[in-house]
Amino acid sequence: MAEFSADKPCRILSLDGGGAKGFYTLGVLREIEGLINCRIHERFDLIFGTSTGAIIAALLALGKTVKEISDLYEKHVPTIMQKKSAAGKSQALAALGKEIFGDVKFDKMKTGVGIVTTKWVIERPMIFKTSIEQAHGRLGTFFPGFGVTVSDAVQASCSAYPFFNRKTVKTEQGDIVELIDGGYCANNPTLYAIADAIMALKLPPEHIRVVSVGVGVYPAPKASWFSKTKWAQKLISVQLLQKTLEINTQSMDQLRHILFKHVPTVRVNDTFEQPEMATDLFEHNLTKLNILRQRGSESYAKHELELQKLLA
Repeated sequence: MAEFSADKPCRILSLDGGGAKGFYTLGVLREIEGLINCRIHERFDLIFGTSTGAIIAALLALGKTVKEISDLYEKHVPTIMQKKSAAGKSQALAALGKEIFGDVKFDKMKTGVGIVTTKWVIERPMIFKTSIEQAHGRLGTFFPGFGVTVSDAVQASCSAYPFFNRKTVKTEQGDIVELIDGGYCANNPTLYAIADAIMALKLPPEHIRVVSVGVGVYPAPKASWFSKTKWAQKLISVQLLQKTLEINTQSMDQLRHILFKHVPTVRVNDTFEQPEMATDLFEHNLTKLNILRQRGSESYAKHELELQKLLA
């Protein structure tokens, strides 16, 4: 990686998980891309992402524009989220991964990356990274992305079990690892990204700048007339998953503020309380998803001056 200083800081972009609500993230990023007048990977030295944030992070790091990613989301997200079974969702996600990433591996990334997943059996995070400089040990066996394809790593990060199947990958060392959604350990991966910069890259806080983008916070959809049906029970399960991820997101950000409040950070993640904004991570109504993207653009506007200073 490049040499960093107070005048040339290490810029980190951190993208939360949240399924279809990633449209909000794309609304924020569309404005950031316009602000910096270049592709995102050209301005950020580390891009970390969890779940839907992992998809966006990987595509940005491979050089895609926000518009290209938005077009992919419009085409594929409603289709995946409408699948009724975990197997159906996982199969659709795998097909999408193959289509947009092919067999590309992490050595093709144009900037530093962290894709957050969770190990199912031993209940620890597994973060797919591009550079040995990001490693926190075991340097002798480091391999970009553990030798796994970008597609497989991203699928693992998005595998919100039990609504998706668990994802099994094989590493360069021959280890077979069963993975689930990175949101179970860090739905907001900002802390992990800052840890890479401070602990692995050995940077002082004054040499770091962070942009942390969420997916927004919304009212939960109502069960309404079918409240006693199996679909209502499924809705309750989705709401429980949603609540779990939101608690994780907020607690990680609170801890970030306590531990690293001296690291200049802009967090974009507004709360929307209007009943018509009710949604969850499995939203597939494209009209509503379009509104989420617009909300992201509006949230950016509230932080534009801060972001201008941070990214100058």
